Amino acid sequence: MNAIDKRRGNMQKEATAREGASEVKPWTFLTNHAHVLIVLYSHPNLALREVAVQVGITERAVQRIVMELEEGGFVTRQKIGRKNHYQVSKNKPLRHRLEAHRKIGDLLNLIASK
Repeated sequence: MNAIDKRRGNMQKEATAREGASEVKPWTFLTNHAHVLIVLYSHPNLALREVAVQVGITERAVQRIVMELEEGGFVTRQKIGRKNHYQVSKNKPLRHRLEAHRKIGDLLNLIASK
């Protein structure tokens, strides 16, 4: 075994040890943006910290996603007293070219429980 093979073997052992030490999260078919959108559609008065709990991401990540969804015209926010009410624009097309023939409402009708 030459020096390069030894180094390669050591690197593989280190990578395996790192993977075992950290929790590997399973992948999902939908993005966090879709998950946030689905939760806001199903629960339009939910606080963003509760959205974060349901989606499994940080509140700060939810805030960023909601801001991006608002900027894209997918969500509007209305202040009612001290709370926010979110409305999802169901007639907007999905963003990816492979999905653009479908609307947000199609996804929500398939996934959301409302």
